[in-house]
Amino acid sequence: MGVGSASAIGYNARVDTMTLVLFVAGLALLIAGAEFLVRGASRIAVVAGISPLVIGLTVVALGTSSPEIAVSLMAAFRGEGDLALGNVVGSNIFNILLVLGACATFAPLVVSQKLVRFDVPVLIVASLVLIALGWDGHITWLDGAMLFVGLVAYNVFVIRQSRRETRRVRAEYEKEYGSPAEETAQREGALPKSILLVIVGFSMLTLGSHFLVQGAVAIATWLGVSELVIGLTIVAAGTGLPEAATSIVAALRGQRDMAVGNIIGSNIYNILGVMGLAGMISPAGVPVAPSALQFDLPVALVCAVACLPVFINGRIARWGGAMFLACYAAYISFVVMRALN
Repeated sequence: MGVGSASAIGYNARVDTMTLVLFVAGLALLIAGAEFLVRGASRIAVVAGISPLVIGLTVVALGTSSPEIAVSLMAAFRGEGDLALGNVVGSNIFNILLVLGACATFAPLVVSQKLVRFDVPVLIVASLVLIALGWDGHITWLDGAMLFVGLVAYNVFVIRQSRRETRRVRAEYEKEYGSPAEETAQREGALPKSILLVIVGFSMLTLGSHFLVQGAVAIATWLGVSELVIGLTIVAAGTGLPEAATSIVAALRGQRDMAVGNIIGSNIYNILGVMGLAGMISPAGVPVAPSALQFDLPVALVCAVACLPVFINGRIARWGGAMFLACYAAYISFVVMRALN
């Protein structure tokens, strides 16, 4: 799934039937996997006493970040650090500008004030820390360990806060209406099935993303687009497709907190988790190119900061979604022009 994937696929001047089949199959797997993942995660949230927002920020975010994890870790292990960094940064920009923009265009999204007060600031701080750690030109083993410790601390805090708030709400409910023991037992009986749905959804999302990117790279190569442009656009967008599919399905199913939480959580995971692990396993550290420091990393930071004024009223209106989509089109146009010059 890297920049060199086109040559590995072995297509010369045509796209055969198998390529189109892989492309369509990948799209179908993404849609079905997103449906399973959202349904299973929503049920787990109810049984575990964790809000759908927190499930989106943690379980679903980790699952939909699995393609970024696979691509970046493989690239870092093979010494292709530019691809590891570019995949993370490109996916984060894709997630906010294109995925959130598309979701808000479908239907205005509800935004929890917790996201505005805590999770978006965490994403902004993580983006700043990544720029600071990469200022010397490398994300070293120590840098990666610091980022990963930050991810662990974030997860522990988010889950503990959610359970504390949920217990308080449940205690007030039981005091007023009594303990819903039968309903709780029924929910707990559905837990194994919900976990299975999440696992199947994760697997389908990862496999679908791989098929879709493979087919898209082959088609782009057939059209004569350079491998550099393919790497800067299709690879980052392809690994971001699970977030796109999951968030759109969540929005359509009415889980709009999960739709937004998945995007913010995935971006936090990409910086703290994916780059943290990549820095720790890369033999010589992950190189940070001057162009990334001067343009792409600052753009990712600006995207994170832009969430605050757009989210501040507790919703992402259609105009906000349209603005994000326009910004993504401008960013991709600049990247393509930069690559062609």
